[in-house]
Order: sequence, then C-alpha cells, then structure tokens
Amino acid sequence: MKIRIIPGTTLGIWSIGLTGGLVLFFALLWVLAATGQLGGETFFSNPALAIPALLAAISGIAAFFTGIIGIIKSKERSISAFLAVIIGLFVLMFCLGEILSPH
Repeated sequence: MKIRIIPGTTLGIWSIGLTGGLVLFFALLWVLAATGQLGGETFFSNPALAIPALLAAISGIAAFFTGIIGIIKSKERSISAFLAVIIGLFVLMFCLGEILSPH
C-alpha cells in the first residue's frame, strides 16, 4: 500500500476541489461580513450572506461524501483525500447541529 500526498483517483481529486470550494466560499463570506453586511432575523434575511454560506456548506458536505466514496470504492489512499474527509465531516457535524438544535 502506497500513501501519497496528491490523490490519484478522480473522486479524490473532486474531494480536494470541493474542499477548495468550501474555503473559497467561506473566504467570500468573511469578506462580505467585513464590508458591513449584516444578518437578519432569519437565515435568508440577507441573501448576500446566505448564499455563500449555503454554498460553502454544500461544498464541504459534498467533499465528505465524495472522499468517503473515493476511499471505499476507488481505494484512494492520499493524505489530502483523508484531510478533505475530515474537514467535510466537521462541516457535516456543524450543519446537523444547527438543524437539530437551532439557537
């Protein structure tokens, strides 16, 4: 078994790309918040903040499932694919926590 840093399968590459999308959309959310965009009473009160946050969450969850499928089905064994799965798992846990016990 050979462990690499860069993924060798298509699913591994997709999981890394989706994690990059997560970082990109989250950075966009930070920039918008720093420019003075404020949230409202509901999640979609300010679509300029809601859309990047939703896209970041979707990218993170998709990176998790794509990475898991790549690890199981395609036998992906790269370090970056495992990191994408761990980051995606954290995003999934955060989203489930917000849905199951909102504040």
